[in-house]
Amino acid sequence: MSVTLTDQDKLTLRTAAWGAVSLMSAAGAAGSAHKVATEGSIALTSATGPVGHVLAKAPKGVKYGKTVADLADQVLPALTAAMSLLKKQSPAEADNFRSTVIVAVAAASRPQQGEPSPTMTEMARKITEALDAA
Repeated sequence: MSVTLTDQDKLTLRTAAWGAVSLMSAAGAAGSAHKVATEGSIALTSATGPVGHVLAKAPKGVKYGKTVADLADQVLPALTAAMSLLKKQSPAEADNFRSTVIVAVAAASRPQQGEPSPTMTEMARKITEALDAA
């Protein structure tokens, strides 16, 4: 089954996935937000298949919220919307997208020492919940 994505669909996927990494970076700001973002970004740009081609580029011109709450209000619904639109076209690509975002979140939450912070763990839970809501 082929996947046909409009420019708006691609923007939704990019906003969702790259936004999830931004959420993890914001949640991990007490550590190294730059390292969190770098690790998550590497995971997104390493994706394969049609989803990988879309996520290879960060979204341009997206204005993310200035607070973590604003960012979450924007990104979590985008994650659910991305999963919904992919499930309609290709359940396999929906699974690929979900796996890619989960890998990016896991990479972003990998601590330098010890366990991830409770804040990062909670944000990862919310991201996973949004992916599974579709």
